[in-house]
Amino acid sequence: MRLKTLFRLVHIHWVFIRHGVDELVLQTPFMRPVRYLAYLSPYARFKNEADSRGVRIRKTLEDLGAIYVKFGQALSTRKDLLPDDIADELVKLQDRVPPFNGEIAIQVIEKALGMSINEAFAEFNSVPLASASVAQVHTAKLHTGEEVVVKVLRPNIAPRIASDIGLLYELAKLAERFWADGKRLRGTAIVAEFEKTTLDELDLMREGANAAKLRRNFKDSEILYVPEIHWEFTRKNILVMERIHGIPVGEIETLSAAGADFKTLAERGVEIFFTQVFRDNFFHADMHPGNIFVELPDKYIAVDFGIVGSLSASDQRYLAENFLAFFNQDYRRVAEMHIESGWVSNSVRVEEFEAAIRSVCEPIFEKPLKDISFGQVLLGLFSTARRFDMHVQPQLVLLQKTLLNIEGLGRQLYPDLDLWQTAKPFLERWFQERLSPKAKIKKLLKQIPDFADQFPEVPSLIYKALDNAAQSERRAETQQREFALLREQMAKQQRNQLWTILMGALMICAAIWFR
Repeated sequence: MRLKTLFRLVHIHWVFIRHGVDELVLQTPFMRPVRYLAYLSPYARFKNEADSRGVRIRKTLEDLGAIYVKFGQALSTRKDLLPDDIADELVKLQDRVPPFNGEIAIQVIEKALGMSINEAFAEFNSVPLASASVAQVHTAKLHTGEEVVVKVLRPNIAPRIASDIGLLYELAKLAERFWADGKRLRGTAIVAEFEKTTLDELDLMREGANAAKLRRNFKDSEILYVPEIHWEFTRKNILVMERIHGIPVGEIETLSAAGADFKTLAERGVEIFFTQVFRDNFFHADMHPGNIFVELPDKYIAVDFGIVGSLSASDQRYLAENFLAFFNQDYRRVAEMHIESGWVSNSVRVEEFEAAIRSVCEPIFEKPLKDISFGQVLLGLFSTARRFDMHVQPQLVLLQKTLLNIEGLGRQLYPDLDLWQTAKPFLERWFQERLSPKAKIKKLLKQIPDFADQFPEVPSLIYKALDNAAQSERRAETQQREFALLREQMAKQQRNQLWTILMGALMICAAIWFR
């Protein structure tokens, strides 16, 4: 293990102890046998035990940096899996991470734009509007009068993230080497996927491009609005975007008082997810409540496009078929597709795998979200995956995280939502549009212009192909003649050698005979 990684581990240990989180970790059944070692730590007397456990966990994640804050953000959407006091504190990680100094933000902006803050903006508020793990946001007004927000990357964040990713690699390698399930879970591949998305998030030009694409995909949409990017003021470490005015989706009481339509919002959240994944193959992959707002009564506004995802055509097809088979409770087809796609070994018996999937999934059908224990479902799925040596698909981890965020959001907005019945019609339409005879004819017609462009080249291509074939045949005939000549020469040489050996033997025999 590298020295730098070792120092980072020591620092993490120190932060855990300082906030008293080590006690929470040691109370888990897995760590109880070594709990007594904590009392021997030289740092034990520095513990902060005055705060509640939720506050201590939140402060620990904030002190450890961006990657840990993101982990807390993901957990904050799953109030069904966490005690209320911890979940309520983790919500603060969505947009209330301690900010850095506003004057430093101004220096970063001026250096990036090559002009003073007053030249760039008619108004600029040095007090952040919101602050998150990677960047913070300031309000401003352009000289043309438009209200905007200015997103500024945290200074010197890249080295800290690189250090933490290095630590994750080391832990993944250790898990793959010493843990029975390590290779199946493909830790290093998952960390590599996480590294790619995290480093992409540090490039705000890329985020601007993601926002522009998503805005085009939902142009004139009645269900989702994406703000406009002001490219003339956007750089790799700053992004200037149209300011939106909406109610944060996590403020349920405020939305309720304002007359929001929670049922429609919950259904539209599911529709937006499936539209992005299957229609556009380009999805917002960081849809925690801090990045989602509501325009009353039932329209979403999205911000923060640093993390997006897409799928290969084969993964998209297999995923859609899996979803549809699952919604139709066709567990045999789910099992068959997992084997066909290589996610499960083809040595697995389909019937046995089908029965295992049914035992996990059947109890959750025909129930609203509020009556489903997803903690138990996840434990059941993990157990099934381990039993059948199901390999984790790193390219789908981002999608699974997004789906969990959407489901958590739906649980908060409208717990009576029937997730399956909301999603099933969309997938059926998608299949009809993609796989029906009409869709295939339409696809063929779209390819006709390409065929027409290439048609004049067909005679020359045929001539070249025939000429190449003829030349290949001539080369093959020449090589065959050369091989035949070589074989004849070798055979002649072997006969000469045999004759020489025979004559030598006769001469030796004659010499012995006449001696």
